[in-house]
Amino acid sequence: MHGKKFQHASKYPRQNYGDVLDMEARFITFEGSEGCGKSTQSRMLAAYLRKIGYPVVYLREPGGTGLSEKIRKILLNPKNYITPLSETLLYMIARAELVSRVIKPALIGGKIVICDRFLDSTMAYQGYGLGIDIAFIKHAGNLAASGIRPNLTIFLDLPVEKGLRHRKANLDRIEKRSLEYHFRVRQGYLKLARMEPGRIKIIKVAKDKNKTQSDIRKVVLCHLSASKARIRP
Repeated sequence: MHGKKFQHASKYPRQNYGDVLDMEARFITFEGSEGCGKSTQSRMLAAYLRKIGYPVVYLREPGGTGLSEKIRKILLNPKNYITPLSETLLYMIARAELVSRVIKPALIGGKIVICDRFLDSTMAYQGYGLGIDIAFIKHAGNLAASGIRPNLTIFLDLPVEKGLRHRKANLDRIEKRSLEYHFRVRQGYLKLARMEPGRIKIIKVAKDKNKTQSDIRKVVLCHLSASKARIRP
């Protein structure tokens, strides 16, 4: 029954993801708490990989499709009151749209997909941060993503106080939450990294963004090289 549910989540059968791996496509996500430079670093990596010849699709969550961008505006608008469960489900809806319309076709097309946030964000922000059941998030997340998971996740780690200093003006609905909430989010990320050290790589944020980018590139290039070696006939 569990496998059948996943097949109904998208028009593409679950087993197609094996074909994606054979085509050397790679799904790389960036995670981190507020103000860590995640968006800047993920864009820098995408530009670098394109420069050296990799076909790259760059995305952000929530967003990437017309509907997902509208949901993003609802979620981040500080004037909106949204319950924790509704917030979680809205992220899942935006994710399901992005996976079905953009991520899965790109992976099937043999491209590297770099996404600024994915399911780990929901685990950290809505799970560990707001107290939504982790098992529920995992199950709903697998359905929303049709079983697709990132091959590599870069977690940019920065102390909460330092990150929030970069967000003094024009705070969105999530950024406005308490310091205690943001501490729980960071600790949630660190727990996820301890649980999946093979996938989630912790990169300490340096004062120089180029130093941080250099550390990221070393991890990503090593990962891509190892992936090619694993699937070579």
